Amino acid sequence: MGKTATTTTVRRDPASLGRDETIQIRASAELKTLLNRAATLRNQKLSEFMLSSARREAEAALLDQRLFLLAPAAHERFLALLDKPPRISAEARRRLSRKPIWERAV
Repeated sequence: MGKTATTTTVRRDPASLGRDETIQIRASAELKTLLNRAATLRNQKLSEFMLSSARREAEAALLDQRLFLLAPAAHERFLALLDKPPRISAEARRRLSRKPIWERAV
């Protein structure tokens, strides 16, 4: 029997990666004060706070973009479902039309 080679991918924490690029931005004094206050609350330097916030937003923006491929028949069925959504049940309609609990009289 021969040996089977296995490979392991090691993921490094993005914070531990080297920082060799510069990003320059201008902001109003009011915005800088706001960002500084938020960074202080998180016990981070301003640049760390801004990078982590920007990274979260970038990842969210990219995750919102989805690509999926379908066979032609499945694609036609998918389009048909989009064109004719299911009917809303009486129970769902009732729940959607009632006042939220915070607007009800106590």
